[in-house]
Amino acid sequence: MIVTTTPSVEGKAITVYHGVVAGEAIMGANVFRDIFAGITDIIGGRSGAYEQSLGEARETALRELQERAAQMGANAVVGVDLDYEVINNMLMVSASGTAVTIA
Repeated sequence: MIVTTTPSVEGKAITVYHGVVAGEAIMGANVFRDIFAGITDIIGGRSGAYEQSLGEARETALRELQERAAQMGANAVVGVDLDYEVINNMLMVSASGTAVTIA
């Protein structure tokens, strides 16, 4: 499945618009506690553990997005947007876009 932040796929025609599709991943407060407990890997103001957890959450949200798009009959998602929000000490990563069929 093609997933892109652009509104189209170069060289491909969008034949069907299936609608808006989204995927989410929420990291609980215990994840933050675990991350900051292992903060010893901070070098130059960056936390490898924190970045790894963010990456995993992003990949989960994108995987969910693709699964939902496939269930709708799509073979691509265009206009993908990634959002990061903190809600009550939990981090939510959401990915949204438009599920389409391209030829």
